[in-house]
Amino acid sequence: MAKIRLQLSAFHAGVIFMLGGGIAHAEIQTEYVDYQHGDTILSGYLAYDDSIEGRRPGVLLVHHRDGLDEETLESARLIAEMGYVVLAADMYGKGVLPQTVPEMQALTGVFNNDRMLTRARAQAGLDWLTGSSMVDDTRLAAIGYCFGGNVAIELAESGADLDGVVPVHGSFRNLVPENARSIRGQVLILHGAEDDVAPLDVVNSLIGDFRAADVDWQLELYSGATHGFTAPQGAAEERADREYKAAIERFFAEIFEP
Repeated sequence: MAKIRLQLSAFHAGVIFMLGGGIAHAEIQTEYVDYQHGDTILSGYLAYDDSIEGRRPGVLLVHHRDGLDEETLESARLIAEMGYVVLAADMYGKGVLPQTVPEMQALTGVFNNDRMLTRARAQAGLDWLTGSSMVDDTRLAAIGYCFGGNVAIELAESGADLDGVVPVHGSFRNLVPENARSIRGQVLILHGAEDDVAPLDVVNSLIGDFRAADVDWQLELYSGATHGFTAPQGAAEERADREYKAAIERFFAEIFEP
């Protein structure tokens, strides 16, 4: 059943407080791991808590158009602190880190116009994650930011075996409505009400696709937040950034419940 959640709650604020209290005990390990898609060498960023024994859920994280920058690495560490093995996938290629907006647009444009390449490149990261000895390959999710949110939805629409997918201020470009029928898990959309990259009519269209396909979806819509609120500018986006972190903590706990 679809759910719509509109902004702040005291519960979410409490979750963030409790998370902050527990993070100090986590032993987060990180490393770059190389893998391959066709002839392209990729280098993802792996993050996990080495104080946890045994297999645990895996989360594939897809970067925004900037690539594997520090903001993306910080997001991977944040989710690892929740108890999951996180691979921040590399969509561009080892060592490719665009520095200018035109470079970013050129790179993302290739994927926005090639659905099969997008799916295969994301699947290569998911394959590496499921092959890790730390990961319970029956409990998997994908999260993506901006460009990565679009990639995460595309991966889910390929029929990938994901328990959940989370687009965070997703760009939602060139998605095919009927492909939503292939989504196997739940979807949590986290979006700014003032996003000018993917305005609300674009979000509503995507939700229409999900409704027609009987997808289990939720939406959290943050007032005053523009695109990229995870790098907040002003009080409204600082609130949205806090809320989104509480939302993914709750969502992952729900979908991964034993």
